[in-house]
Amino acid sequence: MIISIPKEITPGENRVAIIPATVKEYLKKGNIVQIESGAGLGSYISDDEFQSVGAEIINDTKAIFKNADLILKVNSPTMNHELDSHEVDLMKEGAGFISFFQTTIEKEVVQKLTSKKISGFSMHLVPRTTLAQKMDALSSQSNIAGYKSVLVGASHIGKYMPLLMTAAGTIQPAKVLIIGAGVAGLQAIATAKRLGAQVEAFDVRPVVKEQVESLGAKFIEVHAEEDEGVGEGGYAKETSDEYKQKQADLLKVHIAKSDLIITTALIPGKPAPKIITEEMVKGMHGGSAIMDLASENGGNCELTKPGKVFKINGVIIDGSFNIPGTMPIHASQVYSKNVSALVNYICPEGKLEFDIEDEIVSGSMFTHNGKITDKRTSDALKGDA
Repeated sequence: MIISIPKEITPGENRVAIIPATVKEYLKKGNIVQIESGAGLGSYISDDEFQSVGAEIINDTKAIFKNADLILKVNSPTMNHELDSHEVDLMKEGAGFISFFQTTIEKEVVQKLTSKKISGFSMHLVPRTTLAQKMDALSSQSNIAGYKSVLVGASHIGKYMPLLMTAAGTIQPAKVLIIGAGVAGLQAIATAKRLGAQVEAFDVRPVVKEQVESLGAKFIEVHAEEDEGVGEGGYAKETSDEYKQKQADLLKVHIAKSDLIITTALIPGKPAPKIITEEMVKGMHGGSAIMDLASENGGNCELTKPGKVFKINGVIIDGSFNIPGTMPIHASQVYSKNVSALVNYICPEGKLEFDIEDEIVSGSMFTHNGKITDKRTSDALKGDA
């Protein structure tokens, strides 16, 4: 099986789907690994480093796609303007493809993959089970985003993070509010605490209260039915209008006194819930900031401009995309290991033959043999019909 890794062409993307250590893993299975020249440079991995462990370096973008039995990327296929071709059009029919892919949003690309009978796997769809833990790229990248968001947020605000005793008097610690206590939120809590901030956290799932408090943060709780915000697989789900009103009333008070707010709330397959209203932002004091980690799905703040950083009434709102990509060395390291764990599981013999009955294979796959195999993806496309 030829495993190919093209250069990422999404602007600002420095990550890569393979590192020298995972090249060795693929070669052990008898695979051939072909990497487009320069694919690792954003993560400070040279072509020579890849060649030294047995990878073939290919200078031709078209050949990278055309030769591949299995293509590994960070981002979903996109238009290559230099070649005036979409990356899917460069793939050979019946190949396999793995990357991060929001299948319910990137519907046109799903249809292109289906028409070429590509077996598409999304790292977003990998089941959150014990067996699939090593493949959970969403968690590994969210971990990085949670960490880095606090560091960037700390540089935005006009205060120190820790309590300081100085000759000029005592400086009170910054107040940090984390909205959404998933992987990114929990890492943000831990990082903000290490910097000495006072930290509060909110989540619609009461079950995370213990985790939040174990990291030293105060849990803000809306009292409601026990399963109000708990969705399938431990993810959050849409809440009732009554709950949303209670949530808004409670958060308004905490938002007004916060110096830094980090939002991480996402609902799988849907736009990010709007939690921070324009009115709430107006109630914040100058010199504070919002880091909206849900910006790629529209943002948790009504005022967020996806991909932009701006200031309004003295408050910085940061909707930057791809925060993990700003730490490409470790982001590529963990991502490539997540991907290799998935590849070695779904292709144990080094061949493009899939056990469709397997929970991990069927769970992470969304197209195969010209059909859409994931129900959520299929439903999203039917909704457009």
